[in-house]
Amino acid sequence: MNFNYRPGPIVCENKKVTFRKLSLPLFFAALCLGQATWQTVVELPGVDWNGLTGAKKTAALRVMQAEGCTCGCSMKLAECRVKDPSCSVSRKLSASVVKQTSSGKDAAAIHTELVRIASEPPSVLDEPVKINLAGDPMLGPANARITIVEWSDFQCPYCWKAVQQLKEIMRQMPTEVKVYFKQFPLDSHSQAASAAEASLAAQAQGKFWEMHDLLYAGFPDLSREKILGHAKQLNLDMKKFTSDWDSHKFKARVHAEEQEGEVAGVSGTPSFYFNGRKYNGAFDAATVVGVLKKELK
Repeated sequence: MNFNYRPGPIVCENKKVTFRKLSLPLFFAALCLGQATWQTVVELPGVDWNGLTGAKKTAALRVMQAEGCTCGCSMKLAECRVKDPSCSVSRKLSASVVKQTSSGKDAAAIHTELVRIASEPPSVLDEPVKINLAGDPMLGPANARITIVEWSDFQCPYCWKAVQQLKEIMRQMPTEVKVYFKQFPLDSHSQAASAAEASLAAQAQGKFWEMHDLLYAGFPDLSREKILGHAKQLNLDMKKFTSDWDSHKFKARVHAEEQEGEVAGVSGTPSFYFNGRKYNGAFDAATVVGVLKKELK
């Protein structure tokens, strides 16, 4: 498969991720709640307070409520974390505030550091975030030193292109890398959510990766007829598969993985995380293997 990459990641964009799955009444209720509470909340999405005493956490919160996010949103850091948890800029700056506060720096010194960070070019790897991998499909040796987590959409052309690159990465680093898959079907892709649920129905019968490969091999056809054909090809229990799929047994799980992705900073597909650090570069095997080898060191 031949295709060209340009510098930086190429993704299907999810231009409005915050509250994107809520009904209209719930959307406005959540939006009003966010506007009313960002100045008083004591927990912020994606912010790890480990290592801070109660007093230092309060001090860090005050800095985040006073300092602006530099992503262009015109919001304060704490406000941006509450209203747009997918923003990687506010996540990075907030992590710096926690780190600087933990080391004993005052608000003025932290401000100077935030200005310095904002002037730097985007890093290839963001600061690490916690990702829950319980129950997620995995490929590779369990003791691999590098964990790649992919949030993906079966109807996204860039996810389809990334499949062969990821396989080549695993071929070149067979003992060093393991891969986890998480669902992130975009609203703009009409068949993506159904395909996501179908893949989890296949996982329930131990055939996630086989279904994953067939879904992408048949891209972009994700029709019901096509997916049922994949299930038959995999010798799945068709009665159980269709029951699980048609009853939307895994819909809540798909939605939970989307929400987890938004908190982690996913704003488009595919999004890759290396040992918890979001990757911001071009996803071709040669480039990624170089980054991963540096990560091993």
